[in-house]
Amino acid sequence: MGKITDLFGVKYPLIQGGMIWNSGWRLASAVSNAGGLGLIGAASLYPDILVEHVRKCKKATDQPFGVNIPMLYPNIEEHMRTIVDHKVPIVFTSAGNPKTWTKELKKHNITVVHVVSSVKFARKAEEAGVDAVVAEGFEAGGHNGREETTTFTLIPMVKQKITVPLIAAGGIATGSGMLAAMVLGADGVQVGSRFAASEESSAHHLFKKVIVDAQEGDTTLTLKELAPVRLIKNKFYEQVAKLYTTSPSKEQLKELLGRARAKRGMFEGDLDEGELEIGQISGLINEVLPASQIVKNMITEFNQAKKKLANLNDL
Repeated sequence: MGKITDLFGVKYPLIQGGMIWNSGWRLASAVSNAGGLGLIGAASLYPDILVEHVRKCKKATDQPFGVNIPMLYPNIEEHMRTIVDHKVPIVFTSAGNPKTWTKELKKHNITVVHVVSSVKFARKAEEAGVDAVVAEGFEAGGHNGREETTTFTLIPMVKQKITVPLIAAGGIATGSGMLAAMVLGADGVQVGSRFAASEESSAHHLFKKVIVDAQEGDTTLTLKELAPVRLIKNKFYEQVAKLYTTSPSKEQLKELLGRARAKRGMFEGDLDEGELEIGQISGLINEVLPASQIVKNMITEFNQAKKKLANLNDL
């Protein structure tokens, strides 16, 4: 466990994913207070709102927390200035070239982690100088890599090719899943969907109910021509599926997607026309819980699973 806990200065090697429309200061501070690493999801925040969330998070916790920001965010310069000016200690970057900001952030003694979906990009992230890598399998909710490599396959392959600490993500919501990822070579885990269904998540309560009610097969990966996204099958998805029968162009897909679909679904609770981004593991999530209880449950189960593993007879 030491690599991740030492790197971030936290009790547990458990990171809460910085999910758009789900991960505000309330969730990030609650996870950090519980011993994990909470992340503010900056992709759904205007620059002035990010400042507000960072300030409130600092007041709500004296533990380390971070900000997650996709490199494609249109106001990324302003976000990075906020991170530096307000001395945010940890930044998770994604969806872009880590060389763009890693060196600049590290000049300000900020720990930098980059999210990838393949061995190739994990190596590029390490070459860019990041302090750790998150390798995310395509079971994960939201935007995924085009390779469609599962977490179970991705983690050991990435482990062979990098030397910096490795964090597993995608399809992890339990302590036993956390242990499995670490047995495969991860030094810690990043958890998204389980925390989306937390009391402190900024998601709409109707979206949280969708997560709790989701069963196996209720999510799908689509819109690969634009940016692959895993979401709940709803009326909007049916419209996408129908359009695909006509061999649509990228422009037609963009027109159907429109703007603010994710906000409409996850934040505003439009379960028909909104984009409901969540991972396959939602089929294993059965209730909305406080973030602190989620952390406690995962660590307790992790330790129980670890003891059970140690007691197994040799095959």
